[in-house]
Amino acid sequence: MKKKQTGFTLIELAIVLVIIGLLLGGVLKGQELINSAKVKNMASDFKNTQVYIYGYQDRFRAVPGDDANAATHVTNATTATTPAGMIGNGLINGEWDSVTPTDESFLFWQHVRLAGLAAGPTTFATAAELALYQPRNADGGRIGVQSVSTMTEITGMTGAYVICSGGILGRFARQLDTTLDDGETSTGSVRAVVQGAPGPGVTSATIVGAQESVPYVVCMAF
Repeated sequence: MKKKQTGFTLIELAIVLVIIGLLLGGVLKGQELINSAKVKNMASDFKNTQVYIYGYQDRFRAVPGDDANAATHVTNATTATTPAGMIGNGLINGEWDSVTPTDESFLFWQHVRLAGLAAGPTTFATAAELALYQPRNADGGRIGVQSVSTMTEITGMTGAYVICSGGILGRFARQLDTTLDDGETSTGSVRAVVQGAPGPGVTSATIVGAQESVPYVVCMAF
């Protein structure tokens, strides 16, 4: 009596491999689409913040955050008091990621929101509300703005103002630079520096290899 042979034929194995390949391809393509959407979202953050500044200037002839007559221009607005004697000079003083409620860079968001240019809370009373007050990018990093002349995190940038966004992985930082500037994170109007490493005199660098998985602060001057 012959023993019946069991197992898969070559055709069956080929079909299984094709199905696996299609599934993997779909997963990878899906991830690529997600990443692309994330970068587009981050790019919109930079472009929209520019619009907020120009829109406020056009309406009130003042810079949001630096507006000495903010309370007159928009109801319930708070006028910045730090640094002392600098209000109304056309600069957005204070670090882009400031958590000091009296800084111009911090109050920038309150002014553009009360003016109807941006969405978001305009007051806070707790740490949780403070976290909601400060805008975040698609990866959860802070978004902020300050004057280029007071910028110490990245040297060599030119322009009037700089928008920064933190916690952006290197691979996304490179894509952002390609979308918004020259594709090189060490030159041009868009630059990047390792998150947590910035300080006076720090220069931006080209992102390569393993650095693609490192979080960066990406800044765009205009």
